[in-house]
Amino acid sequence: MPSARGRNLTFTEEARRAQLVDVTIQLVAEHGYAATSLGRIAESAGITKAGVLYHFPSKQALVSAAHAQVVSRVVAEVGAAVEAAGPAEAPAAYIRTMISHLHDHPHHVRMLIEAVTSTQPAVDSAERWRVVADLLATARDARGIAGELDLRSAALILGGGIDSIVAESLRDPAYDASAAAELLVGLVENGLLS
Repeated sequence: MPSARGRNLTFTEEARRAQLVDVTIQLVAEHGYAATSLGRIAESAGITKAGVLYHFPSKQALVSAAHAQVVSRVVAEVGAAVEAAGPAEAPAAYIRTMISHLHDHPHHVRMLIEAVTSTQPAVDSAERWRVVADLLATARDARGIAGELDLRSAALILGGGIDSIVAESLRDPAYDASAAAELLVGLVENGLLS
């Protein structure tokens, strides 16, 4: 991977960058963006602030890299599950895997929220709902379901359900997010895909 300086990174530099990204995810999730300083990141990583700046030109660049890594991990896991499920079962795989991943990685949820609300440009909501709308449309086609469906609204409702289940599981560790995911799958199956 090329560095900001235009040369390929050494194995050690790649490992240090990965460590800094992981530390940043943890600190932003635990303390919030504002309370996560370069000094705090450096201390947690066991290096100097100058060492952090050697790898990333600013706190914003490091937080952006951490945000991108979290998004990449979610997309990879959910995408693999959706692809393995096939078109007719993709919405159920999306729901189960999204809820499972975010429930199992609470730092990812908090990192996503902090990055979006504190540092990143405004998220285009259409980017998120279009993916889900496409999954629903493809599943309906694969099942031979005819008729009109407001895919945008269906996708927004589905996304809101996932967000609420994940948020509740973060607030209450005893909350059964898997059972809630199955309930949401049932609602989608019976209401949108039958």
